[in-house]
Amino acid sequence: MAGAIPATSSQLLFSSSRSISRLSPFHLCVSDAKTLNNNNKRHGGVSPGIRCAVVGAESKSETKKKSVFEIQTLTGWLLKQEQAGNIDAELTIVLSSISMACKQIASLVQRASISNLTGVQGAVNVQGEDQKKLDVVSNEVFSNCLRSSGRTGIIASEEEDVPVAVEESYSGNYIVVFDPLDGSSNIDAAVSTGSIFGIYSPNDECLADIGDDPTLDQMEQKCIVNVCQPGSNLLAAGYCMYSSSIIFVLSIGKGVFAFTLDPMYGELVLTQENIQIPKSGKIYSFNEGNYQLWDDKLKKYIDDLKDPGPSGKPYSSRYIGSLVGDFHRTLLYGGIYGYPRDKKSKNGKLRLLYECAPMSYLVEQAGGKGSDGHQRVLDIQPSEIHQRVPLYIGSVEEVEKLEKYLA
Repeated sequence: MAGAIPATSSQLLFSSSRSISRLSPFHLCVSDAKTLNNNNKRHGGVSPGIRCAVVGAESKSETKKKSVFEIQTLTGWLLKQEQAGNIDAELTIVLSSISMACKQIASLVQRASISNLTGVQGAVNVQGEDQKKLDVVSNEVFSNCLRSSGRTGIIASEEEDVPVAVEESYSGNYIVVFDPLDGSSNIDAAVSTGSIFGIYSPNDECLADIGDDPTLDQMEQKCIVNVCQPGSNLLAAGYCMYSSSIIFVLSIGKGVFAFTLDPMYGELVLTQENIQIPKSGKIYSFNEGNYQLWDDKLKKYIDDLKDPGPSGKPYSSRYIGSLVGDFHRTLLYGGIYGYPRDKKSKNGKLRLLYECAPMSYLVEQAGGKGSDGHQRVLDIQPSEIHQRVPLYIGSVEEVEKLEKYLA
């Protein structure tokens, strides 16, 4: 009677163990059914021999199905990168504050007509350009979010004359450069716009030509020295596009990732991982209204793109007039975006620190190339805060093709 009890309980345990083996990561002992039957007969129902095996949490042959309700938010993704040692806690906070600024600006852009934020502010920025109302508001939003993060020491905006040192009580170590609202000239027509940013560590070895400008105090001069760094020093860069969807694109030096704002949750959700730009493409994005102002080498390049050639199909022209929008399309579909120098603008119109360097950083992380027509944009050492450079950016083969024409 005593021997029959273990036999019965062991049979129940072993027979049910097969059904739970996929759920338990422990060592489970599974008895072979044939051996068990023979041993039961031989030993009066008691099984002395069982074989043991380590059962994993899940069978390798079975792939884990992702739940339709499983989402990866930007905050969760940043925390994972921090745990993996790719970024530190300080940079996580800075990036989170930037994402908050972008969400606020997105709301302002969508309500621009309702809130009377369209039209010109009545002021001119340091570039000599008319400031839109949203330019001013977006700059303030971006600046306030970065200051309140407590992790930025210096912030430099395309809309400000000089970089701004964050008050000592709030200051941190990171330098953030940004264009708060790129493409704002399109805002009244509800065409896509965006924000661009780059993040650096402090650097006291800048060769910026500050001069003896009496209007700059020592703190401002130190800011200029710290901010002027080549794009190769970037720790992270990204942009947020305000269009039919709000898309936040980011790289921390480990590939390019895209997050889309889910209006239901108010969260940026991971939608694309490790974006790779095609090696070549059949789309070019240039403002051909300036064609007559370009040099002959560039004209020849554009003319050849329009030639159908043996294939019978020329390149397609796509130009929005918003760097973020044009770049985002180029990143996904391949091709080339260009803003060249011309007779009126000898260095083009795009700013090295706020636009060209961050975008070149992103495109290289995606397997593409950013060039000024002769050299890598990320290798250019800034000589001034608002320095402009020509920009050709996109698929590797397309940019290299253009460089051959301009050589």
